Amino acid sequence: MLTLNTKVTDAEHIDGELSLPYELREKSRLRATLHSGEVVAVFTVRGTVLRGGDLLRGDDGRIVRISAAAEATYRITCPDAHALLRCAFHLGNRHTQAEVGDGYLRIRADAVLGDMLQGLGASMSEEQAPFEPEAGAYGGGHGHRDDSHPLAPIPLRQRIHRPDSVKD
Repeated sequence: MLTLNTKVTDAEHIDGELSLPYELREKSRLRATLHSGEVVAVFTVRGTVLRGGDLLRGDDGRIVRISAAAEATYRITCPDAHALLRCAFHLGNRHTQAEVGDGYLRIRADAVLGDMLQGLGASMSEEQAPFEPEAGAYGGGHGHRDDSHPLAPIPLRQRIHRPDSVKD
């Protein structure tokens, strides 16, 4: 099985693509399936979040591009910036991951949060869209490390998270 554990910044040739929802791009140990059908293992340092467009090199030198899979989200808009900022505040107060766009917020679909946001005057549309939330003030995402080193050592025996065990 191909093991992906080294992040690279560029590549002349992309050998595969791996689409994952955000929930799985947060995992540090993961078994997944490339678009080609090949099963791969992904090993990253705990706390690493893979973003759409990231490139991982496998133990055999192949390069795989990560893409953010479409998932159930709400796109939140408001009549003015103040109202949108209030929505962002209340989402943050509930430790809800949010993607900040130009004039909108995006969160994972959640009926309870949807009701709260509508109560604040927000308009929402349900979308199947890639979800790329903010990393947070302490979340890194702008590290100064050398990306040519493996993200994590590969353990000899490690239980790997299987995407088919994720609950809806």
